Amino acid sequence: MALKAEEDKFNELHNLVTEDFLKRVKSGEATTQDLKAACDWLKTNDITGVAHEGTPLDKLARIMPTIDPELVQHRLYGKNINRAVSNKR
Repeated sequence: MALKAEEDKFNELHNLVTEDFLKRVKSGEATTQDLKAACDWLKTNDITGVAHEGTPLDKLARIMPTIDPELVQHRLYGKNINRAVSNKR
C-alpha cells in the first residue's frame, strides 16, 4: 500500500511540474530558463515530437540552420583536416 501512495505522490508532482511549464509557456511569461527547463523536462521524460508539415515544430525545423560538418572542420582545422585531428590525439 505504501508503494502505491508513493507512486501517487510522484504522479501528482509530475503533473504539477508539467502544468506549471504549460501555464508559463501559454501565458508568454516563460523566460529562456523556463523554456530550457521545459525542454530538459521533456527530454528526461522521453517525450519527442514529429515535425508534421505545417506544425510549429516543422516551422521551427525549417528556420534552423543546416550545418555542413566538413565546412566546420575546415574552419576549425584549416586545409589539412587529418593532420590537425591526429595532432589532437
